[in-house]
Amino acid sequence: MSLTQTAFEQLMRLYGRERPDFATFDEGPTALATRFAADEAVSAALAAGGTVAADLWRLRTGESQRVEVSTREAAASLTSYTFVHIEDPAQAPPLRDPAVLRSPVMGFHPTKDGRHVLLHPSFPPGTERILRALGCSADVDEVKAACRARTALEIEDAVAAERGCAGMVRTPEEWDASEQGRQLASHPPVEVIKIGDSPPEPMPEGGDMPLAGVRVLDMTRVLAGPTCARTLAQYGADVLYLASPKLPASVGFLPDTNHGKLSAWLDLDEAGGRERLTELLRGADVFSQGYRTGAMERMGVGPTQVAALRPGIVYTSINCYGHEGPWRGRAGWEQLAQTVTGMAHVHGGAEGPKLQPGAVTDYTTGFLAAFGSLIALQRRALYGGSYLVRVSLCQTGMWVRGLGIADEARVNGAQKLEDDEVRGFLTTSNGGYGAMSHLRPAVRLSATPARWKRPVVKLGTHPAEWPADVARIAAQ
Repeated sequence: MSLTQTAFEQLMRLYGRERPDFATFDEGPTALATRFAADEAVSAALAAGGTVAADLWRLRTGESQRVEVSTREAAASLTSYTFVHIEDPAQAPPLRDPAVLRSPVMGFHPTKDGRHVLLHPSFPPGTERILRALGCSADVDEVKAACRARTALEIEDAVAAERGCAGMVRTPEEWDASEQGRQLASHPPVEVIKIGDSPPEPMPEGGDMPLAGVRVLDMTRVLAGPTCARTLAQYGADVLYLASPKLPASVGFLPDTNHGKLSAWLDLDEAGGRERLTELLRGADVFSQGYRTGAMERMGVGPTQVAALRPGIVYTSINCYGHEGPWRGRAGWEQLAQTVTGMAHVHGGAEGPKLQPGAVTDYTTGFLAAFGSLIALQRRALYGGSYLVRVSLCQTGMWVRGLGIADEARVNGAQKLEDDEVRGFLTTSNGGYGAMSHLRPAVRLSATPARWKRPVVKLGTHPAEWPADVARIAAQ
């Protein structure tokens, strides 16, 4: 059995069904030059979501269909943002915030104890938080000296105390022995937890896609969270993406992650902001959020609070380090997940820590979050109830790592995706950034082809409301 099939069967066991004969893989040569089974894991995650979507379609219509994933196309999705081409350069936003690119702290730094720490400024305020923790000015040489004067663990803890982002480079064994690693080891890569009772809600009638009529409220940023809602949109869900005008946003990733979505501003600190969110939640089926653990509870919209407000909700929570354990409230990103779980140590080898050539935990976590949300929607349709779906970047990293670590032959034998091959994975659209080409959904369904019915728009294009063409009776 191939690694792709092994990973897929693991996810099917989480789903609670045997491996379906209608789901197949077109397995090509490894595309991503890494010792981890990144191609295989993301292919399995995509096929798992497609399988539940196909089951939901059969639940709605009685019609069966085939699901197929090409491992080479799935691998392309791990660097999806690099394949976005906007025809008018003036319309294209910068991929990363220039202030972050110029930050003197970004990257791996050697420390006093002969180790390395990864400093990640994330958004502009992150640089100031790291500099306060280091006790130095925004000078590259001062940053390096400050890191060499302290141990990696001291820096990691000091930055966390400032609510910044940093991670000590660990081996896989060190992470697994840590308290946070032990906490995650007891959880699967996707958790679907019933958190409340409510009557069954059959899938909405009509429509030509598995999630037609399903409404998703998306309050996430950057890659993993937005990828979850983008994936639900490719199966027909109506997604409303909410962003605060006061919070920094990585607008360069929006042309990749916001396909299929409406987009509105909502400031929860302004008068009426939280009331508006409450009304939107009353009419939602899925609420996907990526805030720090505890933040939504403090605003009155934690999982059990929303389940009381809207019985039957699917509440999908995405974070970096996991939802239990001492690190559950820390903010983190793809690079930090790879760093602390041992991936950067293994991938860099003797040359020192190095990140893999793709957002392996980010995109894969987004696809797994969509998979869990689809499972919860199916359970709600059959049995009723409100559900909490939990995923994290580090949990995904541990799952991918658990599929096995190959030798350097896998890295050296990887066959890079070539332009002619990628052209076969592309589609076009015309929205808020004008005409553009980008990757199509990487999973193929024979009866209800995965597609986005809305093009990407810029932040705040729409009002913060469910439009009339997707209006449904709000839950009482």
